[in-house]
Amino acid sequence: MPQRKYVRVICPPAAATLGTTEHRPGDRLLSSLGPGEVFMMGDNHSLPPMPERPTLADYFRLRLALDPFTVRHMLQSARRAREQGMGEKVVLACLLHDISVAGLLRSHHGHWGAQLVEPYVDEEVTWAIRQHEVLRYFPDDSVGYGYPQAYEGFFGREYEPPPHVRASYAEARAHRWYMSARMVTVNDVYTFDPEAHVEFEEFEDVVGRHFRQPAQGLGFDGSAVAHMWRTMIWPNNFL
Repeated sequence: MPQRKYVRVICPPAAATLGTTEHRPGDRLLSSLGPGEVFMMGDNHSLPPMPERPTLADYFRLRLALDPFTVRHMLQSARRAREQGMGEKVVLACLLHDISVAGLLRSHHGHWGAQLVEPYVDEEVTWAIRQHEVLRYFPDDSVGYGYPQAYEGFFGREYEPPPHVRASYAEARAHRWYMSARMVTVNDVYTFDPEAHVEFEEFEDVVGRHFRQPAQGLGFDGSAVAHMWRTMIWPNNFL
């Protein structure tokens, strides 16, 4: 087993520590290793091992499920969209809309999530995932969507989206797929029931029809986003 004779040290990514007391510049980081310590590379054995050719289901069960709150929310969102009679593209977008929150980054999670799945889904699904991030801040009375009350507690009552978000909203509002993204927000805000039990298997039919699973496995197909999937397999690698 590589590195087995060493104590392996995890270096948090800069995106997680910038602006905090935990952030360490490169020189301090490199000089922090003690005798017998190395920076972690390869499998972190505190994480479930991934198969050689991982599927979307494998990521849900072995990586994203380590954030059970977010995975439960995405599954509930997809179930609600299906129960409301939404088309399968919207159901899939709901299933995947917070995939970045659970597996990669929370900031700009709609954009990161859309990029993750872009090679494998219809363009409308990608667009809906990306734009749901923006549309969450803006009510639409025509579908009964109001500004989430929880956001007043999260961000303060005085919070206003920055200009680039307002500009993106104006563009999205005029887009032909506006309602697809809006339906993600509608089925997003009401799906945080801690008692609800939904399994990924409930949506394997939708995934099978609308998610182009690469034969080599997600992370190993040479796509422009393969490195992002590999990051979820080995999230603690130093390089």
